[in-house]
Amino acid sequence: MKIPSDLKYISPGCLSALALLLLLTSCKQEPSETSTETNNLARVLTLHTEDSFPQNSMLTTQKAESGFAIVENSIASDILVSESDHKGVQRIAGMFQKDLEHVSGKAPELIVGETHRSNNLIIVGTMGKSTLIDGLAQKGKIDVSELEGKWEQFLITPVKNPMEGVDNALVIVGSDKRGTIFGMFDLSEQMGVSPWYWWADVPIKVRENIYAKPETYTLGEPKVKYRGIFINDEAPALSGWVTEKYGDFNKQFYEKVFELILRMKGNYLWPAMWGRSLWDDDPTTAPLADEMGVVLATSHHEPLMRSHVEWDRYGEGPWDYDKNPNKLKDFWREGMERTKGQEKVVTLAMRGDGDEAMSEGTNIGLLEKIVKDQREIIKEVTGKPIEDTPQVWALYKEVQEYCDKGMRVPDDVTLLLCDDNWGQVRVLPALDTEPRSGGYGMYYHFDFVGGPRSYKWLNTTQIERVWEQMNLTYSYGVDEIWLVNVGDIKPMEFPISFFLEYAWNPEDFPAEQLPAYYTTWAQEQFGNEHAQEIGDIISLYTKYNSRRKPELIEPTTYSLQNFNEAEKMVEDYKALVGRAKNVKEQLPKETHDAFYQLVQYPVEACANLNEMYVAAGKNGLYRFQNRTSTNYYADKTKELFFKDAEFTTYYHNSVSNGKWNHMMSQTHMGHTTWSDPAYNKMPAVSYIQSGNNANLGYVVEQGVSRFQWMHSGLNSHSFSTFDPVNDQNYYVEVFNMGTEKLTYTITTENDWIQLSSGGGTIQYDEKIVVSIDWEKAPNGQDVGEIVIKADNSEEGTTVSVPIRNDLSEDIKGFVENQGIVSIDAVNYHNAIESAEVSWQTIPNLGRTGSAITTSPVTASKQNPNNDGPYLEYEIYLLDSGTYNLTTYFSPTLNFQKDEGLIYAVSIDGDTPKMMNLHKDASAPDWTYPTWWNEAVKNNIMTQTVLEKELSAGAHTIKYWVVDPGLVLQKMVLQKEGANTESYLGPPQSKLIK
Repeated sequence: MKIPSDLKYISPGCLSALALLLLLTSCKQEPSETSTETNNLARVLTLHTEDSFPQNSMLTTQKAESGFAIVENSIASDILVSESDHKGVQRIAGMFQKDLEHVSGKAPELIVGETHRSNNLIIVGTMGKSTLIDGLAQKGKIDVSELEGKWEQFLITPVKNPMEGVDNALVIVGSDKRGTIFGMFDLSEQMGVSPWYWWADVPIKVRENIYAKPETYTLGEPKVKYRGIFINDEAPALSGWVTEKYGDFNKQFYEKVFELILRMKGNYLWPAMWGRSLWDDDPTTAPLADEMGVVLATSHHEPLMRSHVEWDRYGEGPWDYDKNPNKLKDFWREGMERTKGQEKVVTLAMRGDGDEAMSEGTNIGLLEKIVKDQREIIKEVTGKPIEDTPQVWALYKEVQEYCDKGMRVPDDVTLLLCDDNWGQVRVLPALDTEPRSGGYGMYYHFDFVGGPRSYKWLNTTQIERVWEQMNLTYSYGVDEIWLVNVGDIKPMEFPISFFLEYAWNPEDFPAEQLPAYYTTWAQEQFGNEHAQEIGDIISLYTKYNSRRKPELIEPTTYSLQNFNEAEKMVEDYKALVGRAKNVKEQLPKETHDAFYQLVQYPVEACANLNEMYVAAGKNGLYRFQNRTSTNYYADKTKELFFKDAEFTTYYHNSVSNGKWNHMMSQTHMGHTTWSDPAYNKMPAVSYIQSGNNANLGYVVEQGVSRFQWMHSGLNSHSFSTFDPVNDQNYYVEVFNMGTEKLTYTITTENDWIQLSSGGGTIQYDEKIVVSIDWEKAPNGQDVGEIVIKADNSEEGTTVSVPIRNDLSEDIKGFVENQGIVSIDAVNYHNAIESAEVSWQTIPNLGRTGSAITTSPVTASKQNPNNDGPYLEYEIYLLDSGTYNLTTYFSPTLNFQKDEGLIYAVSIDGDTPKMMNLHKDASAPDWTYPTWWNEAVKNNIMTQTVLEKELSAGAHTIKYWVVDPGLVLQKMVLQKEGANTESYLGPPQSKLIK
């Protein structure tokens, strides 16, 4: 059978309008007639490229290195698939045929059968299913012994004279159906077909010549058996888009989802379930998934292949097994009957109605009975031993507590462990736990609806954090299922790619490769020339976004008074926007839609949102200070608020000719609780009525406060002390309190005081930088002065400039500044390891720099003594006094459910002080205790660990490992009375080596 090259699988529908999800919960949608508006769904972009293939690729553009010509002179080799092979393999071969057409410019022939008419053939087939493959193996043309008994493995190998009439072949052979499919899609991806070619409009790369190297290529078996995504929290964005483009969550929509998962070598899906049922909304969808090789399952609270909405549609009586067991069993039996013969993983047990906790009176015995009865249904319907049907029990939220209290779970059932919905794994099996035949899985989140606030708008997850937590997960034997909640799919393209790629083989992905992943991914989407820059932009925007999720940001989040924190954050975002726009101007126009979706929009939109909240924060602060610019920042807040809507409109209406309308509809401003606001809401602002006459006010950075009850440089009469080691640059900000323009001067009679400006005329505010010329500065301690004077005032205001120019020349280490020593943990002076434990830097992980942990994460508890592993930091204090040491850790839960994760610290030669990160973190995270709310909102866990009298001079801080799994970002030593108030903590102190 010959498959024509123009075969189409999608005929999308279109609804004229989107109704709110809650109104659709219990009813199906009837698709309207297909509109011409949906024609852009069929658009596939291509782009000619001269880029060479990566060194580790099985492909080359050089004929001299060739083992087989896949594409030569823009003509692709034909494809041969046996009629005896899986229907899903034949279907995917049709997609592979289209891929070859796109990368070459001309469609090859796809022959489904045993005969052929080509000298060069790509032969595709499944071992034990394809008569073509089995024949080649029997004749000794290919060696498939490596595939015997393997799960989802494939080989790609050139073969000379494989059969009569064929001179050269490239054989793609799989150990099973998905192995063969992954072989085809892996080759497509290497040729230049991004998995996101349709979902993000990434142009397919076209080359005149593509050759396979003369070697056998394989990725081996996946280390994690089931690897997939959960489409969740899909209203209003994905639901609105699907309704407009397809009419409903039907087979046409899901075929695109299935293809995406398979192209990323995933195999598992929890489908959309907010008022939806894949099985009931379009009964042809589940058979298609089974044909294509995507394993379906229902979510953690939907037992036996029944979507919860189906109980709303067809259920009788309460969702309560104690009161309504027979109706519930009948309901579940129907789920098993309609999926009979389909590959699936069956969810067991139950939660309360609507994914709520079971009633307070629920007992473990009832849950065990529910599972026992459900398993009887599975056996009866399948007619097979119960262990032949993969089953999963999700230990979500309170269900984990039942398990901890002794609930018995059958050994063949996979225990699906969960994170805390914010990316921290809750519990992992003890290393000495008896192995389970069902194994363990992990349910992870990139999206969540719940407390302390929902986050659904944009990607806020660092892949470094995913790596760290999933490395921990895998190291503790959790390898049966890896599932991630991805919300609307878009805009989680980047972390989805990483999650599924990492799941294939965590053992082959050390932390050192993380920085390169950004570049490699950017290269796959946009080519070689700008990949490094694009990768850097993605790395930085995800880092900035992860500091605090957009839905949690408030006008007071970042400090407006200390460390230039808020303004630096805005400047960093703006610089990133500039870099993104600069790159876009240099990219081919064919890539612009993809670049906007994957890079520019998240950068621009988040830069704008953060600037808006800082403007609102300035409005509130300046109102207190009576600044005329109060009103300017009220207007600025409003301007930026409506600019956000412009970005959304452009994404919906202009990108890809409106293909992605509704996709950025998640509200993301105005959250006050977990429940989303119905519309974006601007932060509150105030206006003031200033007087007409110009009136001068000022703020001194690091000014000595005039108020005992608050740290403030407002109208301060003195800077804090300058010194030549820190060589400070502090500003004085002059502001106007009248509607007329203010003319002022700022002067000094000390020739060693440097001013960036001598004054000027301002409408609102202006900063003048004050620094010291240490070549001219007097020795010892002295005090200079600056005078700030308004032209309409007879007298000026004097501000003292104290200096100390008597410091030792032997200063080394991190130097105290204004009572603070701040250290990024990766910048240690000495690292002591042991035979069991080494130190592992995780590049880029954290709110400001990188982070450090220990390896392996399964190491035994260490003893903090002279032989134990520690990190050593040299510091130098300019002043003696009482100091407190605070540690900053990536949020980590007590995943072993013991007394907590222990570490130790010491200063100088003191005995290490043992500290428990979870000392005050005993309440379960799912009860939303204060300690957990603060940890996930701030994306950090801090702990003040000791207080000590320290003399001026050199000291040493040591951080000792006790338990594995802790991830240290920074440490701050703070003198009593020093002001460290800020969101990110003080920036790293000056380091003198």
